Amino acid sequence: MGLKELIKQQLDQYFNELDGEMPQDLYDLVIGQVEHALLLSVLEQTGQNQSKAAEILGISRGTLRTRMKLFGMLS
Repeated sequence: MGLKELIKQQLDQYFNELDGEMPQDLYDLVIGQVEHALLLSVLEQTGQNQSKAAEILGISRGTLRTRMKLFGMLS
């Protein structure tokens, strides 16, 4: 199963759990959750090496650090 299918499956489950309630700001919620998980996973795979993680992600190290700060991943 591909990543897209896994995300779709989780979103379907999320909607089922809402039991008819309409979510608010779903785009920001999903993008934020996926981005946070992505950063955590790539950093884990690189042994927390930010330069390698940024290269894998295709972003600058500065952008990576900015995004990490947003998610409270830097002390």
